[in-house]
Amino acid sequence: MQNPKSIASFRILCSFLAGFAVGRNLWSPNSTTSERDKDCSLLLQWLKKQEPFQKSHGWDHFITLGRITWDFRRSGDLDWGSSFLYMHEMKNVTRLSIERSPWDEMDVAVPYPTGFHPKSLADVQQWQNFVLNRKRSTLFGFSAAPRAEFKNDFRELLLDECIKAGNRCRSVDCTSGKCEKSGARTMELFLDSEFCMQPRGDSFTRRSIFDCMLAGSVPVLFWRRSAYLQYKWFLPTVHGEELNWSIFIDRRDLREGNVSISAVLEEIGKENAREMRVRVVEMIPKLIYSAEAHNDMNDAFDVALQGVFQRFKEHRWRL
Repeated sequence: MQNPKSIASFRILCSFLAGFAVGRNLWSPNSTTSERDKDCSLLLQWLKKQEPFQKSHGWDHFITLGRITWDFRRSGDLDWGSSFLYMHEMKNVTRLSIERSPWDEMDVAVPYPTGFHPKSLADVQQWQNFVLNRKRSTLFGFSAAPRAEFKNDFRELLLDECIKAGNRCRSVDCTSGKCEKSGARTMELFLDSEFCMQPRGDSFTRRSIFDCMLAGSVPVLFWRRSAYLQYKWFLPTVHGEELNWSIFIDRRDLREGNVSISAVLEEIGKENAREMRVRVVEMIPKLIYSAEAHNDMNDAFDVALQGVFQRFKEHRWRL
């Protein structure tokens, strides 16, 4: 964080691992709603007794959740997850999560962590130079596991598009957790591909988007909520800026056979594709989490904190 002393209200209240607190009960068939809410409730019972919280009612507080927002938004007893974000004390607290709700302004989406945690700016610059100048043998790639249990699975449609494209597309089969066990296969695919197809995951977002961009590959998106309506502090979308670092193909047009992914990407041309890759590579520093703090680069952690403190300032100005 650059010059945190400039933020008069900078303070750390406590360390609370919300993702772990909720996650340990999410898949337990015998877990009760009270068990899923217990740790979060205890935190808020303690927090509301603290003088800073009582003064601001949470407006100058923030928390990192470590999971998607939907894991903390249980509405009914039979629904998924915890009710943490619906608890009264959380109403004014800024929440940093890897996927936000587009209907809640207190949610802020931050990048999924990748496997790249550089120690210095030199490490980042060396990586940027490597991915920018790497020769790419494939027009586009796709890394995913088809889901036969889903009717009209969109991933299956993308795999068919890849097969029809012949040697212009290469895919990596991620069934049975293969890609989680060996991330090198996926990274190699992205490093060799000019573009990478990025459908939604189990929720609207997907870590693979950030792995793709880290490799200098241009993401091809099919849902606006996968990135454009999520990571506004990290991925520029004002005045159509998203067109400089990504391709958007409406999933409905693809399903109806109105467009071909291969045709769309070939029309872009080598020169424009290179310009897009340059923009993607420029964005890498603020999409990663550095292993060590340093003053010569803003990483995702810095961008998130600066955005949070700017929120606090703007709220005070409105008072």
